Amino acid sequence: MNWEQLLSLKRYGDTQKRLRIEQDETRLGFEVDYDRIIFSDSFRSLQDKTQVVPLSKTDFVHTRLTHSLEVSVVARSLGRIVGKHIIAKYPNLKKKGYQANDFGAIAAAAALSHDIGNPPFGHSGEKAIGEYFISGNGAKFKDQLTKKQWQDLIDFEGNANGFKILTETKNGIKGGLRLSYATLGAFLKYPKESLPKKPSKNVVDKKYGLFQNNISFFKEVVHELGLNKLRNDEHLAYTRHPLAFLVEAADDICYTIIDFEDGINLDLVSEDYALEYLINLVRNSINTKKYHSLQNTKDRISYLRALAIGNLIQEAAKVYIENEEDILQGEYKNSLLEKCKYEAQINDIIKISIEKIYKSKDVVEKEIAGYKIIADLLDVFISAINNTYNLSASNYDKLILLLLPEKFREISDDLYTRILNTCDFIAGLSDGYAILIHKKIKGIDLQ
Repeated sequence: MNWEQLLSLKRYGDTQKRLRIEQDETRLGFEVDYDRIIFSDSFRSLQDKTQVVPLSKTDFVHTRLTHSLEVSVVARSLGRIVGKHIIAKYPNLKKKGYQANDFGAIAAAAALSHDIGNPPFGHSGEKAIGEYFISGNGAKFKDQLTKKQWQDLIDFEGNANGFKILTETKNGIKGGLRLSYATLGAFLKYPKESLPKKPSKNVVDKKYGLFQNNISFFKEVVHELGLNKLRNDEHLAYTRHPLAFLVEAADDICYTIIDFEDGINLDLVSEDYALEYLINLVRNSINTKKYHSLQNTKDRISYLRALAIGNLIQEAAKVYIENEEDILQGEYKNSLLEKCKYEAQINDIIKISIEKIYKSKDVVEKEIAGYKIIADLLDVFISAINNTYNLSASNYDKLILLLLPEKFREISDDLYTRILNTCDFIAGLSDGYAILIHKKIKGIDLQ
């Protein structure tokens, strides 16, 4: 792989190459990507999607939207630090007009959209969709689909749905949001199909990043960027775009530290316990006089959080720079934080978060409700769409279809496409709207 190709400004449908040196410095193409994402309806729905605690009524708990904005800020910092090193190492890039801030802009845009395909009710939303096809009413479709199509459904993945949202033609607009291929590459943390599942310990194989319906555009993107094929077999799997490692690190930093902070503010993790773990991350940078002058828990936690994020940004960038050549050749197989000096402290915090936050009674109870809501919605909408296709729609089915936004009303001849588009619709719902539609369908709320 080479950096000039990896920094491609190409967008879907371009007939001429976009050159960096010809870009308007007041609004770069990579910054246009950021703008298109932030103004999209899919991004707006993140304001009412769970990050850690579903349906929290407090004003300080993070949603998917605030989480995505924070991940974007961290990714931008990482990109700029790494970009400065790369521009100095490869002077030809500067001659072509590239700057250190370009790396930050690409990473920031990709990070902003990293959760755009995630369903309501947190990560349990992905599992709820998969469970519907494994053991719910969706299991009946197994014999009518290919193995890879079936795997897409039973192992529904927000990353793959995000790529679908960003790139799929809707409402007559081809190429989705028409983002630069550099940003799409950085977004693809798992540039592979759903099968084979976890064939190696390479970080790329941890999950998957595209549905069967999006293969054509995916191939165009990886070819334009020059990503390396991961294995010589019939399955699609490529090495990561190097900047995807920064997007992943930014996400890891934010959910490790900020989810932990939410747990503290919700009294799910005791202050004394929490302070001990956070201080382990910042011992070498803490200003003890300033720290002891802070009068309340929230201020102390905020101070430690800021220091911890700063330390982890510097450490992740250091690991990246040390391994840049291996990353560029597609030989680096781990996440950046797995190889940083704070790995043990990070693992300690994640362990506590799982025990005290992610498995807390309040979270579990609402996730259980989310399972039921998602299963019911999938059942009703998939049945209505399939019955309509089979010319057997009841009056009820016809009314149900009217609840669908216009872009989801086109009924494909292909069963997999019909089901996947329905999953996309359900995944795009906010927590609150999913509950509202469910109540109306069940006749519980007529307001």
